[in-house]
Amino acid sequence: MRNEEKAEVPAKKRALTLRERVKRKKPKFRRQESWRYKRVTEVWRKPDGVDSKMRKKVKGWPSSVEVGYRGPREARGLHPSGYMEFLVRTADDVEKIDPKTQAIRIAHTVGAKKRVEISARAREKGIYVLNPKEVKELEEEEKKEERKEEKEEKAK
Repeated sequence: MRNEEKAEVPAKKRALTLRERVKRKKPKFRRQESWRYKRVTEVWRKPDGVDSKMRKKVKGWPSSVEVGYRGPREARGLHPSGYMEFLVRTADDVEKIDPKTQAIRIAHTVGAKKRVEISARAREKGIYVLNPKEVKELEEEEKKEERKEEKEEKAK
């Protein structure tokens, strides 16, 4: 089992470096005529016109998306760090993560209090957080509450 894990790690690293090399050579695929008209966005759409120069792959026209530009299978879906991304919305979701192969990304809808809790659980389990955000610890919030209580006492 351990030999398989050791063999898997270099294969994954090799796949990631190969993906980066392929990505550098890959052209930026642009939608046909997007450079000509403002109303046509650059988001890729397959050219399908009868006389389309791009569909016919005429010399001088931008290249189209093809299978040959695809990255290695082992690297597909992986974050550049080598981990599989897993979106976390609650602290309970952290328990489902395998720290060896998966990393978490905390959803943008998660508030500061829950973010602190999720980060703490991830730290305990040794899970890599892809979007760590420095959040003021709960101690500072408690201090604010104490100050508020003191102000209320003074007001009385």
